[in-house]
Amino acid sequence: MPTSVLDLAPVVPVVVIEDAAAAVPLARALVDGGLPAIEVTLRTPAALDAIRAVAGAVPEAVIGAGTVLTPAQVTECVAAGARFLVSPGWTDGLLAAMTASGVPYLPGVSTASEVVALLERGVREMKFFPAQAAGGTAYLRSLAGPLPQARFCPTGGIGPDNAPEYLALPNVGCVGGTWMVPADAVAAGDWARVRELARAAAGLRNGVRDAGGTCR
Repeated sequence: MPTSVLDLAPVVPVVVIEDAAAAVPLARALVDGGLPAIEVTLRTPAALDAIRAVAGAVPEAVIGAGTVLTPAQVTECVAAGARFLVSPGWTDGLLAAMTASGVPYLPGVSTASEVVALLERGVREMKFFPAQAAGGTAYLRSLAGPLPQARFCPTGGIGPDNAPEYLALPNVGCVGGTWMVPADAVAAGDWARVRELARAAAGLRNGVRDAGGTCR
């Protein structure tokens, strides 16, 4: 496994699990499609059970927890088997808990001041959220000059049409999105559709390179 979550794949699927029974076949479809890093958000009661199930049954998946808001959730997620943590924002208390957890984490930022504050604390990899609403590719491009040491996983308002624009930026390692896990496909158990959408998403980085862009 690479040292950074940002280097596992061009896209990290952001998954909302309503039924933990769907977690394992969903994870297998995503991994088969070329997206091993999977963020399960803590937005439903089934989230922790889903993380636990995938961690036990799909070892090739790098299962993570998203929408982590409290130190208690950090503890619960790591105990369930989460291999990385993602938060929409951060506080000193949450950051301390994520650092102490021993697993990689991506604290959320949307301003230059938040980025500088994290860099001051030794954190160089972050989630940029909500990406489109917070300024999109133009904002991230503006940060690359004065803050080149910061790397981002933009999430929020990103789909297959604009993901390549983000992946072409020098300070973007990957993007987060939901388009390869449509709710109707998950509800119907249409794992073949999920697999094909994942495969297309996994190929986005090659498309950026072919266009003369960079993925770092």
